[in-house]
Amino acid sequence: MRSRIRHILAIFVCTLFASGYSSAQTDQAALVHFGDLIEVDVIGSYEYDWRGSLTPEGFLDGLDTIPDQIYALCQTEAHLADVIQKELTKTLREPQVSVRILDRSNRAVAFLSGAVRSPKRFQIKRKVYLNELLVLSGGITDRSSGEISIFRPANLNCTETKKSSGGEFVKASQPGGAETMNIKISDILRGEPSANPQILSGDIVTVSEALPVYVIGGVNVPQQIPMRNQLTLSRAISISGGLAKEGNTLITIFRREGRETKSIVADLEKIASGADDPVLKPFDIVDVPQKGKPARTRPPVLDKVAPLTLTLAGLPLRIVD
Repeated sequence: MRSRIRHILAIFVCTLFASGYSSAQTDQAALVHFGDLIEVDVIGSYEYDWRGSLTPEGFLDGLDTIPDQIYALCQTEAHLADVIQKELTKTLREPQVSVRILDRSNRAVAFLSGAVRSPKRFQIKRKVYLNELLVLSGGITDRSSGEISIFRPANLNCTETKKSSGGEFVKASQPGGAETMNIKISDILRGEPSANPQILSGDIVTVSEALPVYVIGGVNVPQQIPMRNQLTLSRAISISGGLAKEGNTLITIFRREGRETKSIVADLEKIASGADDPVLKPFDIVDVPQKGKPARTRPPVLDKVAPLTLTLAGLPLRIVD
């Protein structure tokens, strides 16, 4: 399993530079966002200089030397300089204007959590793509279900809704123009461009964790197994190191259905001879009896698994610049 994870990380690193930086796409980091500190410098006219941020509506907040409000959200520095310069020509002769984003550190952070080795918050100051953030988070763990979801809140970044084809962003049902995206990890490994989107300020990226199956009792490695595709009983026993010396081949599967728990008994010897191999479901408890001990008639009470990740607000911060 460790070699498989290392292989995935290697593919991420290789594809990072092969598909990560497309000059055809807008450099979102260069546009004005909420939280930015902006400076307007009118050369030779200090009384017209200004420094500040945006209003909740996206206008320059407190630029009183110009009668009309200047909409700045998601605009470039050069565009804002042109707009302000045109407005100042009404009162000044041939004004020269320079606009700069002085501080981008107060922008919304992006989050990456779930089945990765080191979940993080990211303060994004340049163009960055999903595969790079996965590498910076230590790569995907074996708890992954094979899918990644991205939730993009409205108004925290500068992007347009895309068509719903090839894994691109689509408008979701959330109010305010929020967007969602689902990506298969297998598509990332194949180098599908649509599976490696640019990550923007405010994005919430979750590497989905597989629902568990529990194997306990007379196996060599009792453990919690991530549920992927169709996991059969014999395969779960094999993953758990096979039967221990004291293990019994007559196995009980405890399955929760509604408010009741159903018991399914299966014989590994008969399965090896061609009998049906039960397909497990999420949260099944596979109990392998031990010789000399009575078989369970009720499912055991399992200890609660500790949270696999911190809350989003408590994740360590990584600056991508």
